[in-house]
Amino acid sequence: MLPLIALFIAAFAFGTTEFVIAGVLPQVADGLGVSIPTAGYLVSGYAGGIAIGGPLLTLATKAISRKALLLGLAAAFTIGQAACALAPDFASMLLLRIAVAVAHGAYFGVAMVVAVGLVRQDQRGMAVALILSGLTVSNVIGVPAGTAIGNVWGWRATFWVMCALGVVSIAAITALLPRKTGSSRQSVSFGNEVRVLARQQVWTSLILMLMLMIGQFGLFTYITPTLLEITGLDEDLVPWVLLLNGVGATIGVLLGGRLADWKLMPSLITMLFMQAVTLAVIYAVSPYPVPMVVAIIIWGGLSFAIGTPIQTRILTWTADASNLASSLIPAGFNVGIALAASLGAAMLNAGYGYRSLPVVGAMAMLVAVAVAFASHVQEWRSSATPPLPAAAE
Repeated sequence: MLPLIALFIAAFAFGTTEFVIAGVLPQVADGLGVSIPTAGYLVSGYAGGIAIGGPLLTLATKAISRKALLLGLAAAFTIGQAACALAPDFASMLLLRIAVAVAHGAYFGVAMVVAVGLVRQDQRGMAVALILSGLTVSNVIGVPAGTAIGNVWGWRATFWVMCALGVVSIAAITALLPRKTGSSRQSVSFGNEVRVLARQQVWTSLILMLMLMIGQFGLFTYITPTLLEITGLDEDLVPWVLLLNGVGATIGVLLGGRLADWKLMPSLITMLFMQAVTLAVIYAVSPYPVPMVVAIIIWGGLSFAIGTPIQTRILTWTADASNLASSLIPAGFNVGIALAASLGAAMLNAGYGYRSLPVVGAMAMLVAVAVAFASHVQEWRSSATPPLPAAAE
């Protein structure tokens, strides 16, 4: 359990630095002398660094032992936070954020592989859930705390605190992670890394990931104006709704881990359908504050509960060549986030309004139900079994 806690701390640090920028964006824009829309590129640049740089760095470092690689990535995070705190202008800040994002993308891919290798087969779901919970807890605790620090002492102080958190993560990994956590020096060629992606359990899971992001971030990207304009909430209440959504997400990710270890595919199919229903309910109750808030909490919980078995399935079915596939998990989520936000923008620009967003999300979830069901049936008919992990040197 202690090694997983070490991995969680670093996941929390990476998650906080990704999302906290939104809380201090106006201060960062003012401090670097750019407009707020321009400063928004610090968010999209980070997502791009994860999606593109993460897989490339993972493949480039596959000959390095896992513990050494995780320590190197945590060190890159720590140095990156100090450099961001000292950034003299916007261009350097953007480049530094992208560099940290590359380490972020590689970290989550490697950490998940290490996590499932540290536990029994029937505990893989909970191991993945614990790493993923670093992201949800960062939204519940890290982002509000980082935003408050930025409001009191300035945005540069936020990054100095993040630097200190990086030091803590380095110490935790050094002290708690076993020296022999497995290495990537496996007799696995790049061709094999690519070929495992052709397994239907893998590519269908990537489709499910994309549909999940459309169902989540198509609406979440515009959740504040939806709550203000459609639900009619006071602006002061919106942060509390988002906090409750984060609490629901944290509970959901742990529940998803339990279900992934119990009956992965039946649980996944059921939750995908429940999410479709929840999004339809959000459409129906969006003008009414109390049921809308309840629906948003359930929606947040289901989103992260669904994410855990999807990731567990990918890791399980690529165990014999996991480097590329594991790095595609955070990359796929961030590509999905970008596509979902763009789709939402297109819907709004076309004049459909904020209430159209959960409808699109519900449709995406129904597509996911069909894909997951077909994949499960095919797997059952073929009597396929997951591959054994490749032997580490």
